[in-house]
Amino acid sequence: MATVASRWKRIQAEIEQIASKPVTVVAVSKQQPIAKMQEAFAAGLRHFGESYVQEALSKMATWQERTNVVWHFIGPIQSNKTKHLAEHFDWVQSVDRLKVARRLNDQRPSHLPPLNVLIQVNISGEPSKSGVHPDEVLPLAQAIRHLPRLSLRGLMTIPSPNAPMDQWQSMLTLFQQLSTYVNTCDTLSMGMSNDYATAIRYGATMIRLGTALFGPRSSNRS
Repeated sequence: MATVASRWKRIQAEIEQIASKPVTVVAVSKQQPIAKMQEAFAAGLRHFGESYVQEALSKMATWQERTNVVWHFIGPIQSNKTKHLAEHFDWVQSVDRLKVARRLNDQRPSHLPPLNVLIQVNISGEPSKSGVHPDEVLPLAQAIRHLPRLSLRGLMTIPSPNAPMDQWQSMLTLFQQLSTYVNTCDTLSMGMSNDYATAIRYGATMIRLGTALFGPRSSNRS
């Protein structure tokens, strides 16, 4: 039976074959028990992604290794939850409106470094997905640049299933444009368990893996 460690070893080997530059792997640990996260931590993973605020806070309160973990929030953002995100996370990958960015900025504690944020882009144009239209990225980025408690690091997206190559290329082009405009932008977060190899070939510097690392999730949120 495959373990988290054996899956991670296989994924690392695949990344080394196809990546021309370092790729950060975020272990998508939403709905995963702490025991599974501990397996991933023991295997060498340090970046963990959560989508549900209360579940994440519970894990942070009980997991002994939490201080050595880089916590990413990757789910849709509710305005009334921004305080928790600003206080407890290292990265917020799903910023898609200025109101949320301002709240994160205002609520980021002064003793912590600026919060790393990514602008989520709805590159597929699917109504069911969060994210800004590609044309809205630069105006939003310009506004975020003036928020001192945030560090704009780049873009995040969730391409459609079996996305055509032009979606991937459009994201890479948009990221390259943003990177010339904002010198702190060094992160293109795209690619999940079913498409991370394609994402890396199209310039992803960060991928988010759940099933590929942990196997199927439990249906219960814990």
